[in-house]
Amino acid sequence: MCKLAVLSLSVAALAVLIGERFCLLHRHVSLSYRELTQNYLPNCHHIEGIEYGAEDITVLENGLAFLSTGLKYPGLPSYSDDPGNTLNLFAIFYEINKKISNGAVYLFVVNHPQGKSQVEIFRFIEDENALQYIKTIKHELLHNVNDIVAVGTESFYATNDHYFTNGILKFVEPFLSLPWCDVVYYSPQTVQVVAGGFLLANGINISPDRRHLYVADILKHKIVVLEIQKNTVLSHVKEVDVGSLCDNIEVDRESGDLWLGCHPNGLKCVFHDPNDPPGSEVIRIENILSEKPRVTQVYSDDGSVIVASSVATQYGGKLLIGTVYQKALICDLKL
Repeated sequence: MCKLAVLSLSVAALAVLIGERFCLLHRHVSLSYRELTQNYLPNCHHIEGIEYGAEDITVLENGLAFLSTGLKYPGLPSYSDDPGNTLNLFAIFYEINKKISNGAVYLFVVNHPQGKSQVEIFRFIEDENALQYIKTIKHELLHNVNDIVAVGTESFYATNDHYFTNGILKFVEPFLSLPWCDVVYYSPQTVQVVAGGFLLANGINISPDRRHLYVADILKHKIVVLEIQKNTVLSHVKEVDVGSLCDNIEVDRESGDLWLGCHPNGLKCVFHDPNDPPGSEVIRIENILSEKPRVTQVYSDDGSVIVASSVATQYGGKLLIGTVYQKALICDLKL
């Protein structure tokens, strides 16, 4: 009887703790209190043929864009009756940067078959406009991969957006505010955790000079700047407040500016009420390594035009905005 009483009290205490955390998450972490003001760009229109999301977008130097579409992931709504896919996030590596070939392009894709994590590597065959499968990478440290940034033909940095792999524990984890998510470096020779302390490590990208990494700690509403050391370990440089739940990060290869696809209200994004859909927000960070980075809202919508933006990237005076599970938008930029 005594053991039963202790167990009952423990369960009650846990329920109270989760309830308190839920209230905190509801208001402060999810930003459910935000009043979103529409901020449109000129000449916006939906990209034809994209009906089931463009969760990530990466653009080559010649303007060719790769889009991940048709994502179906547990807990997320889907507008498609198609079985869909679990390929969701991209990284591009230009082999020419390492001066070991004539400009080959490799596409790294995060895949989640049966809820697990693996990375697929493809080579882009430009003449055929096709992808050639190279290999699949799995590792115990790559257990909840959200995003990757490639630094070699078989090497990359990856974010894990959860510590636990059990479905129930993964659900509870954000409510406990556990800073246990991390960044992993992978190469055929070395696999190691190189940075930690994230509430939910989401998008990741690299500076044009390849000296710094940027990680979106989405539940803290911050972009974390990390410096790459000679041993591939990362040192913390700074954190930049963005005031939104920012998902994927794209970096302008000329200016070094960061373009972020963000969720202005995380609660709406999770529960998705068709009568009150989640909005979209695009944020730009200029001079992120300076003492006073400039953080600017470039675009915002209450969900009437585009639902749940997850990525934004610019090219040639145009801005492409992708979403987790709905459409994609292209607009003229006012720079």
